[in-house]
Amino acid sequence: MQVGLVGLGKMGGNMAQRLRQGGHDVIGYDRSPDSDRQADSLKAMVEQLQAPRVVWVMVPAGAPTSETIDQLGELLEPGDLVIDGGNSKYTDDQAHAEKLAKSQIGFVDCGVSGGVWGLTEGYALMCGGDDKNVELAMPLFQTLKPEGDFGFVHAGPVGAGHFTKMVHNGIEYGMMQAYAEGYELLQASPLVENVDETFASWQQGTVVRSWLLDLLVNAVKQDPGLSLVRGYAQDSGEGRWTVEAAIDNAVPLPVITAALYARFASRQEESPAMKVIAALRNQFGGHAVGKAGETGDVPVS
Repeated sequence: MQVGLVGLGKMGGNMAQRLRQGGHDVIGYDRSPDSDRQADSLKAMVEQLQAPRVVWVMVPAGAPTSETIDQLGELLEPGDLVIDGGNSKYTDDQAHAEKLAKSQIGFVDCGVSGGVWGLTEGYALMCGGDDKNVELAMPLFQTLKPEGDFGFVHAGPVGAGHFTKMVHNGIEYGMMQAYAEGYELLQASPLVENVDETFASWQQGTVVRSWLLDLLVNAVKQDPGLSLVRGYAQDSGEGRWTVEAAIDNAVPLPVITAALYARFASRQEESPAMKVIAALRNQFGGHAVGKAGETGDVPVS
């Protein structure tokens, strides 16, 4: 099958390679002239595609995705299909689909999970859109997904794919935070001498084994004790959107919400909130307060 792929970064580039290995004809485009692109513009890419054209967009969410889809709306023809495989917000999908529909161009939103391992392991795909549009792109999905019965879902209408991926990433936040807290507690205990080996032992025979655990074990093999890693974690947006959706639907998400807030805390050199707590403890109880710039524990009083 022929496909145009816009965005040849870490994810998009590996996806293009996996598709080619699966026998598909991929016409890649990226703004960077240093990329492995086959077309030097969106227009040139579209001109190389045969109708019905399928264009898969793998660029950053927000304005870059919207601008790309707007341009494709002017270049494509009725019956063509646009797939957004980035991390767009599900409400943006609905707006994109509505705009393209005016030109009779189909739209599918597809959450993609797999990271840098997707080339060899396959990508988990979560799609939203009309049956006919999903069916048109099914050969691509079959090649990108992992081997076996799982790794692909047509979750519902437009928006359902990225909504599902959003929740998936929220769960990921919670799982990573649980591993992180367990790791810190084991390190803090004077009883446990082999923290990294302990985590490695959990890869078999326990209910907490997972691919995330395998990746953590791999990380500590490369950097025992994670001494070279800064404890600073960004969030790419899906965690925030998950919490927002939980509020909209009155669904309690204490674990995912706490994991998101933990990432916020990781970016603070010194917490203003903890300054307030320290000051209040001093005011009502006369407890000792550390001075700015000091390090180490404050004496208990």
